[in-house]
Amino acid sequence: MIKEAIATGDTVEIAREAACRELGVETYDAEFEILEMPTKKTFGLFGGSPARVRVFLRTNPSDAAAEYLKNILRNMGLSSVKIDVTEEENGALISLTGDDIGFIIGHRGETLDALQYLTGLVANHIDNSYYRVTLDIGNYREKRKETLEILGKKMAVKAVKTGRNASLEPMNPYERRIIHTAVQEVEGAKSWSEGEDMNRHVVIGPEGGERPMAHRQNGGRGQQHNRPYGDKRGARPAYGQQNRAPRAEEPQAAPAARDTKTDRKAPLYGRVDVTK
Repeated sequence: MIKEAIATGDTVEIAREAACRELGVETYDAEFEILEMPTKKTFGLFGGSPARVRVFLRTNPSDAAAEYLKNILRNMGLSSVKIDVTEEENGALISLTGDDIGFIIGHRGETLDALQYLTGLVANHIDNSYYRVTLDIGNYREKRKETLEILGKKMAVKAVKTGRNASLEPMNPYERRIIHTAVQEVEGAKSWSEGEDMNRHVVIGPEGGERPMAHRQNGGRGQQHNRPYGDKRGARPAYGQQNRAPRAEEPQAAPAARDTKTDRKAPLYGRVDVTK
């Protein structure tokens, strides 16, 4: 991308300085070309024309990204942060160094990822082509990569052993790729992504799918035996009745003798005498 400005002046130098002021750069930072040389007036009264100079800047994506990031950090009160740019294939690595800048990383790199995304948009706007920007502080990216690789392999081994799927926390596309690559190194494990937008996460499971859960038999814990209703065989005694000695039965009173003379309805037994 090229930024340019055209200015005029009595001399080439004056025109060049005017164009640089318009771009907001120093004269030694910009290239220039002379469009018209100045001409003097005839007899000092007639004709003549000023000099015309074109000043331009060739901006590449990495320079634009670094300049944008510099302005952001300045507004955050971090004007002393050092910015180092390393050109890579189809992109650049931008490293920040300074005192007390760890907070820029944020929770699990969320703030750093946001700055990287915005800086990447600026860089891709220069030539309207894909240009990958990686933003790093204190080698955080490499340390995070190692942590994710260990996590991915550990969860893959667990999934193969237990036969169950495991879901990880939501991650950005870059971190999900690290997990997928690590899982591929574990035999019998596979991984895929689920969810939308900010909830997109990795799921790790066995290649053959989840295995059915084994059920306990022979009266395992949690099982109940079915007995007919009212069948109390094997039932435990009620609370308060354990270890109670059987109570001696009380003697029952003998039934009262019945008066056969007064009780006319009482049946007669034995010999019957006939009155003569």
